[in-house]
Amino acid sequence: MKLPNNIEPNIYHRNNSPMDDFLGLSPSEIHELVYDTFGEKSPVQFRDDIGDETLDQIPLFRIAEEFLKIIYRDKQIKLTPLGALPKKVMVELYDKRFLLDEHIESGLTKLWKEDDCIAIKSARLTAELAGLVKKTNGKLTLTKTGTKLLETNNRLQIFKQFFKAFTEKFSWSYNDGYPEEPIGQLAWAFSIIILDKFGDQPQYIELYADKYLKAFPIFITLFEHSYTTPERQFYRCYGVRTYDRFFLWFGFMTVEKQKSYFDIDTDKFKRTELVRRIFRFINA
Repeated sequence: MKLPNNIEPNIYHRNNSPMDDFLGLSPSEIHELVYDTFGEKSPVQFRDDIGDETLDQIPLFRIAEEFLKIIYRDKQIKLTPLGALPKKVMVELYDKRFLLDEHIESGLTKLWKEDDCIAIKSARLTAELAGLVKKTNGKLTLTKTGTKLLETNNRLQIFKQFFKAFTEKFSWSYNDGYPEEPIGQLAWAFSIIILDKFGDQPQYIELYADKYLKAFPIFITLFEHSYTTPERQFYRCYGVRTYDRFFLWFGFMTVEKQKSYFDIDTDKFKRTELVRRIFRFINA
């Protein structure tokens, strides 16, 4: 059966037309953003002028950077029998106070093992996924790439490799009990756009989460009515993964708290200047 001549032009027009659900991006742009986030056609790009002053303000990167320096200084790190960082290294990294853990700071827990601070553990695992660190026979050493970048003080390249590994290789679901599907991690750059567009004033997580869910409604089907509604479960999953353990860890937002601890239901989130100092937005 022969298709009407206007079918192909209509498809092209639809795929390249702005859509409200995508905040004015077209389906083609969303496709690039999701499947080739760092490609030339992606609406979100790294800026060309990211300097040391900007890198100094990215908490999780600073942890990773100090982690590399410890390995370089000591030649290697011997892991515990369970394959974790030893307490000595954990304490040295935590004492830099780049990212504070509310449970440790309140005295509810103490820093005895790697699992007591998931930010440090996540930085360590991401550094391995980034090809900066390798594990052999229960010991961590720098790779040739990691050594070269550290010795030449190529901080920007270390950051880019680390960031790409965190967003593309490190599984965000690893740190929580929510579904293993990539809620928040898929199209993380779309969340950056949401934060850039609406984060100039403190906002509750619902505003950000609703816009992400409108673009990717399939994620609501992963939750069932149980202890609360699927919507509330989605808000909390998205909020913890994207805002608490991504945007906050990378310094992309500040938190306006009503309580002494992190609370998705009462906290408000606001964009920091780092978002526009690290990313540039094309047609977004």
